[in-house]
Amino acid sequence: MTIETIGQILAKHPFFAEFQPEHVELVAGCARNVRFNPGEYLTREGGPADRFFLIRHGMVSLEVATPGRAPIVVTTLREGEIVGASWLAPPYRSMFDARAVELTRAISIDAECLRKKCEKDHYFGYEMMQSVLRVLVKRLQATRMQILDVYGE
Repeated sequence: MTIETIGQILAKHPFFAEFQPEHVELVAGCARNVRFNPGEYLTREGGPADRFFLIRHGMVSLEVATPGRAPIVVTTLREGEIVGASWLAPPYRSMFDARAVELTRAISIDAECLRKKCEKDHYFGYEMMQSVLRVLVKRLQATRMQILDVYGE
């Protein structure tokens, strides 16, 4: 049985598909395996955005808390997707609750560690920002389509 390193696992994740191998290794120094049971929160809205996650297995819902009502599910994320982009820009606060819907295995990446590496190597930082921006644009487009579906005629 061969045991994969964190770097090897990261290199296979779609988020890092276009990264230089040496940059994947930079990230590996900030990463660790984590597991969340159903109902556990990965992040809480307004809480510190001190890490982000690469989903390896499972399902996570991004939710907005609503006073006196059930939370509104904005989207559901699965294997191959990331949770948390707020780590990249001040004030480094989570914008959503992220809750495991089922047993979820992920790679947790320490945001402060990663920000320091982005600052030290601007090419790496630019590569990271481009990748996060691609995810955000994709999610914004999906949200736009949801709004059209709900409010369109």
